[in-house]
Amino acid sequence: MLSDIFRNLDWSVLTDALITVIPALICITIHELAHGYTAYRLGDNTAKDMGRLTLNPVRHIDVFGLLMLLVFKFGWAKPVPVNMRNFKNPRAGMAVTAIAGPLSNIILAMIVLFIYGLVFIPLGGNNPGETGAVVMSIIERIAFISVALAIFNLVPIPPLDGSKVVFSFLPDRIYNILMRYERYGIIVLILILNTRIFSNTIGLLTVSLFNRFIAIARVALDLVR
Repeated sequence: MLSDIFRNLDWSVLTDALITVIPALICITIHELAHGYTAYRLGDNTAKDMGRLTLNPVRHIDVFGLLMLLVFKFGWAKPVPVNMRNFKNPRAGMAVTAIAGPLSNIILAMIVLFIYGLVFIPLGGNNPGETGAVVMSIIERIAFISVALAIFNLVPIPPLDGSKVVFSFLPDRIYNILMRYERYGIIVLILILNTRIFSNTIGLLTVSLFNRFIAIARVALDLVR
C-alpha cells in the first residue's frame, strides 16, 4: 500500500521545489553570514552573540523575503543585527558591512559557475542523466539567484544594502531622517516589484551580468577537456 503511494507520487514537483528552495537558502545564508562576519571583524559582536554567524539557513530566513525570492527571483533574508556604535567609524563600518552581503553573492556566483564548468562533462554534458540534470540545475540556480540577490540588494532603497552605502555619504541630519523612516522602504519595494520599471532595469541587469559570468564556466570546462 505504502509502496503504491510512493510509486504514484509526482516526484517532479518535489524535484522542482528542491531546485528552487535549496539554491535560495544557500544564497541568503551566505549573504547574511557575510554581513555578520564583516561586522564582527569591524568590532561588533552583536551577530555573533545572537548566533547569526552560522551556515544554518534557518537562522537567516525571513519568510516573506524568501517567498519574494522564489516568486520574483529577488528577495531578502532576516537582517543580521548590527550595532553600528561598536564600529570605530559607525557610518563607514555600516557601509562596509552592508556591501559585504552583495559582494559575497557575486563571489559565490563566480565560484559555483566555475564548479559548473568542472562537473559539466562528468555529469553528462548536454545529455545528462536525471541526477546530473538536477545537480546542474541547482548549481546554475545558485549562481543566478546569487547575482539577482546581489544586484537587488544594491538598490538604494531602505532596508536594502545599497541604501546603507549611499546614506553613509549623506550629511548627519539627512542620514538620521532617512534611517528613521527606513521601515517604510519595504512598501516602496513591493510597489516597484509590480511594475515594468523593475523588470526593465534590475531584471535586465541581472540577466546581463549572469550571462557575462557564464564565461567563467567555459574557462573551467576548457580545463577538464
